[in-house]
Amino acid sequence: MTAGDVWRSWVRPPRHDVAPLGARDRRLLRTELVVVFAVTLGLSGVRSLISLLDALAGTVPLDERTTAIDQALARNPWADLAAQLAGSFALVAWGALGLYLLVRAGSGPRDIGLDGRRPGRDALAAVGLTALIGIPGLGLYLAARALGLNTTVIPSLLAEQWWTVPVLIVSACANAWAEEVLVVGYLLRTLRRLGVPENRALAISAVLRGSYHLYQGFGGGLGNLLMGLVFGRVWQRTGRLWPLVGAHALLDVIAFVGSALLRGALPFLPA
Repeated sequence: MTAGDVWRSWVRPPRHDVAPLGARDRRLLRTELVVVFAVTLGLSGVRSLISLLDALAGTVPLDERTTAIDQALARNPWADLAAQLAGSFALVAWGALGLYLLVRAGSGPRDIGLDGRRPGRDALAAVGLTALIGIPGLGLYLAARALGLNTTVIPSLLAEQWWTVPVLIVSACANAWAEEVLVVGYLLRTLRRLGVPENRALAISAVLRGSYHLYQGFGGGLGNLLMGLVFGRVWQRTGRLWPLVGAHALLDVIAFVGSALLRGALPFLPA
C-alpha cells in the first residue's frame, strides 16, 4: 500500500449503513443531543469561550496569565478530598449517561468498543496514541505560549497531602472516561444514526472538544481540536473506544501527577 493509499483511506472513512429514522425519531434524537451537551461538555465549551473572551478583554496578555486545572476546592483537607472525589464522580456520571442513552437506543458497550475482547491490543494502541498526541501537543503548547496565544497551564495546584497523587489519577481517569464516551462514542454514534456524513461528524466532535479547552487560550483550543480529529478518526476506523480512554487517561496522569511532582523543576512548570 502506497502513502497515497494510506492517506486516502484515512481521509475517506468506511461507509456505515444505518437504519433510516422517522421524522419524529430524528427530532427526538436531535433534542437529546442538545440536552445532553447543554448540561455537560457543551456547557463547558460555552463557559470556556466566555473565559477566553474575558481574558482577551483584560489588560494582562494571555501569556502572562496562569490557568490551573486541578486546584483546591475547600480549605479543610478532608473537605477538599471529598470535593475532589465528588467532581470526579460527576464526570463518571456524565460518561455513564452517554453510555446509558446508547444502550436505550439499542447499542451496547461492544458497539462503541468498550468491551473486553482485546485488552492487550487496546493497551498497546493507548500507549501509541499517548506518544502520538503527547509529544506534538507539548510542542504546540510551548509554541502557543511563546507567541502569546496561550496562558501558562498548571495542571495541578493541589496542596501536598497523602491523597494528592491518587486523587489526581482518579481525576485523570474520570476526565478521560467522560470526554471519550460523550464526545466520541456517544456523539459520533448518534450522528451516524442521524445520517450525518462521517467527516462532518468528525469535525463536529473535534470542534466541541476544542471548545471546552478554550479557557487555556488559543493553543489549548487548537491542540485539543487536532486531538479530536485524530481520536475521532481512530474510532471511526477501528470502532474501539478503550484505546482513546486509555491514551487520554495516560496523558492526563502524566500532566497532573508530573506537574505536582516536578513543579518549579521545569521552565514551563512554574513554582
